[in-house]
Amino acid sequence: MALKKGFSLTLGIVLLSGCALIHDEPVQVEQLPAQQAQLSQVIHLANSQWPQARWWEAYHDPQLSSLIVLGLANSPTFQAAKLRIQQSQSSVEVAQSTLGIQATGIAAQNYMRVTNRQTTWPYSISLPTDKRGPWYTLSTVGVGADLNIDLWGANRAGVAAAMGEQNAQLAQTAGIQLDLASSIAQLYFSLQANYRRVALLTQQEAIAAFSLKAHQQRAARGLEDQVNIASAQSEWYSAQQQRIAAQSTIMRDRENLRALTGMIAQQPLVIAQQPWPQLQQSLPASLSFDLLARRPDLQAMSHTVQASLSRVDAAKAAFYPHIDIKAFWGYNALSIGDLFKSSFQQFTILPGLYLPLFDGGRLNAALRSTRTASNILIKQYNQAVLNAVRDVAITSQQLNDLNQQVILQQQKVAAAQLTTDSVQAHYQRGLTSLYLAQEARRATLTQQLLLVDLDAQQLSCDLLLIKALGGGYRAEQPAILGVKP
Repeated sequence: MALKKGFSLTLGIVLLSGCALIHDEPVQVEQLPAQQAQLSQVIHLANSQWPQARWWEAYHDPQLSSLIVLGLANSPTFQAAKLRIQQSQSSVEVAQSTLGIQATGIAAQNYMRVTNRQTTWPYSISLPTDKRGPWYTLSTVGVGADLNIDLWGANRAGVAAAMGEQNAQLAQTAGIQLDLASSIAQLYFSLQANYRRVALLTQQEAIAAFSLKAHQQRAARGLEDQVNIASAQSEWYSAQQQRIAAQSTIMRDRENLRALTGMIAQQPLVIAQQPWPQLQQSLPASLSFDLLARRPDLQAMSHTVQASLSRVDAAKAAFYPHIDIKAFWGYNALSIGDLFKSSFQQFTILPGLYLPLFDGGRLNAALRSTRTASNILIKQYNQAVLNAVRDVAITSQQLNDLNQQVILQQQKVAAAQLTTDSVQAHYQRGLTSLYLAQEARRATLTQQLLLVDLDAQQLSCDLLLIKALGGGYRAEQPAILGVKP
């Protein structure tokens, strides 16, 4: 018993004395507390179940849903992200392999020269008298094994870091899916808004052409001068420019949609005009921890931070003694015929102890670099959390303001339409001219165009808020040590 205690004490002293000294390690930066990820009290939200995971279906537009599904199926960027998940799983498996025994089959021949003046394994005392030399062919067959005793958790920290990167890649893939779906929706609704603009601008252009013709006729009779004609021409040209610009935007949006959905130029992309959708009018009442879980970019950064902390643990473990055991069992013989005879059998076990005594400051430099890199990631994560809260607060307030502006603009359109209807009724009774009736229509079209602009801004803001809230993303169950996803 005393001998065992003495051996344990000696081993402990050797291990401790073999540890390199850690000095000048930077202090770990604190992560931002979740309670700071709350919205200001002036932002009033309602429903914690919005947005849903397939948020685009809430617009009740099958054409939009089919485009997003097509984009997710064909997008090279999204497909590459899914391949990176597989790559990260392979990295986890490689890291996990260091936790067990590594075994290797060995079969080799070594043509070597041995003299009386050298000591060469396996004949370390004298050369064999029954073999001619000094050249010999040594044949070896066997199994070698290596076990790394992970006393300080360096290998386990490496596995944890690989799993952190895998979890980050899962969240990043969800973020890419959200970016792709929201970009398709933004382009789609921009296209729908421009369909409405072109229809209204075409009517405005026809009215401007009628007005120009009326002024030309009045000038021909000497009732007006050329100034009124020039003004009418300017309005007509302006209406044409606006229509052409809207049609150009339709073409641009269509081609961008083609690229996002992975369609080639030969494939037809027909997008019909659809009724303008009703927007969601309820938002989450509280964010805090929930915001951190529903934002894929924050989840990805959080897992990356955890992976960096595991790398710090691995860098610290490098300061302590490293113990491993190597073993070999097999046969060595100078003749193929003797190779598998029991007398040529060999078994070797080599316990190894590596003490990091003098490294020229390499370990401390590596630890400082790893810790600093981790602190940078934590700072970036903290800023991303603050930015996420800011994005939700600003976008939700903008959406609330746009909702009010849309309501007021709808009232202005209704008032202008009432005036137009009244003038049209007077014209049908012969109480006013067609020119005045057309000019009244022009005023209504102008208000309708402003409403289209506000509707487009409102829907764009709605999509931005969906994205700021994570698009219905919920953090998946992270990969855990010893459990394959």
